[in-house]
Amino acid sequence: PSLMADLGDAETGAHRTEPPDVLAACVRHAQQVTVHLQCGAHAVPLTLFPHQRLLHCPLPIDLLLAQRDPDLQVIHIEPALLAAPTAAAWSRTRPAPFAIADLCWHPLGAVLWGLAWHGERRELLPEITGSVVYRVSHGMDLGDVTLSGTVLSAVYRLRREPCRLRDIATWPGFDRERAVRLLNGLYLQSGLIVSRSHPDAVSDSWFGAPSPR
Repeated sequence: PSLMADLGDAETGAHRTEPPDVLAACVRHAQQVTVHLQCGAHAVPLTLFPHQRLLHCPLPIDLLLAQRDPDLQVIHIEPALLAAPTAAAWSRTRPAPFAIADLCWHPLGAVLWGLAWHGERRELLPEITGSVVYRVSHGMDLGDVTLSGTVLSAVYRLRREPCRLRDIATWPGFDRERAVRLLNGLYLQSGLIVSRSHPDAVSDSWFGAPSPR
């Protein structure tokens, strides 16, 4: 119930159906759920196991990540229909992201990162927008994600200092869209610290600076 309430609009009774929004909420609530996606003419069940950082998808993952909105929408959410593999079984079959013995199982972090970077969403997720500054948690695990040089440099910089969206957009190799995708991707990895009380965030709000939206 708390997950569905998080995704709902109290005024209209409608629910957000964009995959990044829904998957972010599932990870935030640490819920083992099956999310049914409309993928072209097919309904594809994605089963998430946030604690094990795993995702089960019967569709080839590259095909799923290649879908474009509005073809890829959430149509139903229910408790997980599968059980997660044991830790011992997973450790034996985990040579690299997207290269697992059972091709239906994938590292959750790699799939979420792919959706953030290659999906149609070009705006910040609702939970991280506004007059805020961002930092990256030192404990964030990006072991399942392949980072380019510019993105890796940006992650290291965000570990050292808090930054606003418009600052990140000026870094080498970045523009506003890439900055948004970076922040969404880091949030989906549960590694983004969002501060609304930092002096830079407060000054933005006080002087009426444009929102990161």
